[in-house]
Amino acid sequence: MGYVSAVPPPRTDADAEPEPEARERRGGRRSVAVALLLGALGATVVLLASGRTWARGTAAIGSDALLLTADGRAVTGLPAALAIVGLAALVAVFAVRGRSRLLVSGLLALSGLGAALSALFGADGRRALDAQAARTTADSAAHVAGLTQTTWPYVTAAGAVLILAAGLLALRFGRSWPSMGGRYERDGSPRTRTVAAVDPDRPEDLWKALDRGEDPTTDPGADRAH
Repeated sequence: MGYVSAVPPPRTDADAEPEPEARERRGGRRSVAVALLLGALGATVVLLASGRTWARGTAAIGSDALLLTADGRAVTGLPAALAIVGLAALVAVFAVRGRSRLLVSGLLALSGLGAALSALFGADGRRALDAQAARTTADSAAHVAGLTQTTWPYVTAAGAVLILAAGLLALRFGRSWPSMGGRYERDGSPRTRTVAAVDPDRPEDLWKALDRGEDPTTDPGADRAH
């Protein structure tokens, strides 16, 4: 005859809650870390890549050709600006709840989408270089020649896609994410103070009650009754 234990087996998380809810909870915890990583990394890439040279060209000054360059912020300032908005939205996601969290998550996703599109459509750089050629040559009709593009606009767009992915994760799993300061929130109801029982026959209990500022001669049950 085998050994039979009267002690029930320990309960696991799978036993405590239905499998779909447990799976969604685990997915929500993982998505928090992934969204934070994608959002922070994407914004960093966009801000750094926007400061790099996006386009090069030459402007004719007499018989000479002057090399001109334009960085991403000179070509279009939208990707960098939207990356900052995305970072703010990523932080704000954890400061709000409910419908507000949904709206902020949508703003995060739109920031990434807008930064990606503006980087791709503004990758040409011709307008910025023409303006620089006009300033350099003091000729308003001057145009840049030999225009070439670098890969930095596409790196910027790739970073913006990471911000977009963070926003989509927030839209999908954001309702199960924690909220900043949630552990300190109070519902406004009076807090019930638990008074430890004091044994008058034990001097150490009397001293502990006095240290807590309590009157050991008062019956706690009588105070609660009043």
